[in-house]
Amino acid sequence: MDILKRHNVTISGSGDRAMVFVHGFGCDQRMWRLVAPAFEGDYTVVLLDLVGAGKSDLTAYDPVRYNSLQAHADDVLAVLQALNLRGVVLVGHSVSAMIGLLAANRQPERVARLVLVAPSPRYLNAPGYTGGFEPADIDELLEAMDNNYLGWSGTMAPVIMGNPERPELAEELTNSFCATDPTIARHFARVTFLSDNRADLPKLRTPALLLQCAQDVLAPLDVGRYLHEQLAGSELVVVDTSGHCPHLSAPQAVIGAINHFVAPLRTTPL
Repeated sequence: MDILKRHNVTISGSGDRAMVFVHGFGCDQRMWRLVAPAFEGDYTVVLLDLVGAGKSDLTAYDPVRYNSLQAHADDVLAVLQALNLRGVVLVGHSVSAMIGLLAANRQPERVARLVLVAPSPRYLNAPGYTGGFEPADIDELLEAMDNNYLGWSGTMAPVIMGNPERPELAEELTNSFCATDPTIARHFARVTFLSDNRADLPKLRTPALLLQCAQDVLAPLDVGRYLHEQLAGSELVVVDTSGHCPHLSAPQAVIGAINHFVAPLRTTPL
């Protein structure tokens, strides 16, 4: 299958430079609908679904191939290559923040700026590092997914989304989780929550913006500060919202932070 069809790639906007949006776990490209259109006047906006998500080709999901985040990063690079794109702004949410970082490390000429939304290089705590979870926490989370994925979705989505005064946000995330193939979701969850990309951070040479939420159970502020220390020249912006999805709960703040970060590119030729 054609790589663009495999990832349900959609293209809008206009501009010499592209801005590419990659969604997080249990989501798809629709989650960017409140942010991506704001950039269509200055950029060619590219949206895609990771294999296994949204309207991607689910039959292409091979658990052996996708047993690491690097395989997804290679897919993103394959999309950029198919579109003949270089010097893009790559925006990744949650696990796709690290997928974007891996892609930039592998082919830095294709990524001019990285925007990492609610990123975490490792969810498990380790000596000298606070990821937010103990091994027992992750074991319990994965066991709950194995036993009753739909029940897990309904329980966890409100916790992940935050903003309890806006229940429609948690409902949307619940519906997104439930629309994901449970077998694929369980496998991707293991890859996500057991990953450790700390060793990849010092390799990054691409300027990065870190968008961290003020209160986030999956990626606490300590993680944002750690990333800021490890990524030379990075910018850390704390979005005044709770939860793990500021592109849904605080889209205008996300748009403003990205616009400020990419402003120098307007005078930088491709």
